[in-house]
Amino acid sequence: MTRSGSTPRRSVLAAALGVAGAAAVTTTAATAGTARPAAAATPSSGTPGAAAASAGSKAARVAEYHGWSGHADWLAGAAKGVRAEGGARPGIVISRPLGSVDYTDPHTGTKAAWEYATWTSPVRTLSVPATEAIVSWNARTPAGTWIQIELKGTYTDGSATPWYVMGRWASDDGASSIRRTSVDDQSDDKSSVWTDTFSIDDPASGLRLAKYQVRLTLYRKPGSKLTPTVWRVGAMGSDVPDRFEVPASTPSLPKGRELGVPRYSQEIHKGQYPEYDNGGEAWCSPTSSQMIIEYWGRKPSAADLSWVNPDYADPQVCHAARGTFDYQYDGCGNWPFNAAYAATYRDLQGVVTRLGSLTDAEKLIGAGIPVITSQSFLKTELDGAGYGTSGHLMTVIGFTTDGDVIANDPASPSNDAVRHIYKRRQWENIWLRTKRYNADGKVVSGTGGVCYLYFPANPSSAQRRVLGELGIR
Repeated sequence: MTRSGSTPRRSVLAAALGVAGAAAVTTTAATAGTARPAAAATPSSGTPGAAAASAGSKAARVAEYHGWSGHADWLAGAAKGVRAEGGARPGIVISRPLGSVDYTDPHTGTKAAWEYATWTSPVRTLSVPATEAIVSWNARTPAGTWIQIELKGTYTDGSATPWYVMGRWASDDGASSIRRTSVDDQSDDKSSVWTDTFSIDDPASGLRLAKYQVRLTLYRKPGSKLTPTVWRVGAMGSDVPDRFEVPASTPSLPKGRELGVPRYSQEIHKGQYPEYDNGGEAWCSPTSSQMIIEYWGRKPSAADLSWVNPDYADPQVCHAARGTFDYQYDGCGNWPFNAAYAATYRDLQGVVTRLGSLTDAEKLIGAGIPVITSQSFLKTELDGAGYGTSGHLMTVIGFTTDGDVIANDPASPSNDAVRHIYKRRQWENIWLRTKRYNADGKVVSGTGGVCYLYFPANPSSAQRRVLGELGIR
């Protein structure tokens, strides 16, 4: 899954290198001084976004999220064997299966027949022709059911992509269900899928994704009356310019605000359940997800946690790691799988998108919505972190009166040590940039503002307004 000239997808999504004392961190700290800092980088002439815009300039829109979640949305798609249900949380379910197909689970070797039905979205024309696209979804999949999510697009040259599988999802991983999985080795020589991300192979060619459709296939055991229910599906398309440095934003919460988000450390789970991404040291994504799930008042039940060793603290973090684990990627950092896991909790939604600035994050915090962000950095680039990382997830839970970022950082030695205050300028650069220098001085990629947003199925009017400004409806 490694692209030439890019950080491997697994590295981008892997957990932080750990707190002081871990061998990887020691290596990073020892070599950090030899690498060129991002702020001093001089991108090559002609590179899109090579020079950072002035602080007062208006940033060009680089990403668009669009979702289908309302009853009218489901009726607008092409339904084959599914029906749209209304009510407080509209969705689609199997009504009359189209037939059955055999599926051999690549992770168990089990071959089984499954009834299926499909829903295909209308064609969506991107306002931002995209170099990347990420699909996320919210669904309930009772044991013995699962869903497949696909993306098909039209390039700006008029040609079409194949149907790409963006995920095969089941919240349950018992014997009656499949193993949730991404699908490797998908390409048409113009684009490829890297775990959970559609990507144009050669952005410098000018080729972009202009339009797309999403297709959902709902599966269940033959003769069963059970059905998956899909409440939301959407895609974020983006064309973030190559940039080592991003424009500085101006703080917009003069009184500051901090949300009451629980604090969990991934590090206290080190060595636990190594079958899930080598144990807690790599669990930054599910640990961050669990913090925000509990902020919204949701928790797994005692029955859900019955499989966890009772001697382990915070068993819900172990449960989140199991519930987000991608058996192909062999990790817990699949972005849409984390959003889908969050949405398995009562009346909770989750999407993956990109934000354009810390101002967007401040609007969300002001409305009471925390933000899970993905970033990579050298130890010298983020004061107070105490480590460097090729990819790490944290939760933005607030801003100080000076505009600095208040973050719950799961790469902390204890729950009590999770809360950090990071300098605004440092934070926004390591999060929003797409290029950086690693500890060896090599140019590698950044995540360009990727984040997870979890929020209620029925948000407040203020939350609805802010989400709507970001295209999330």
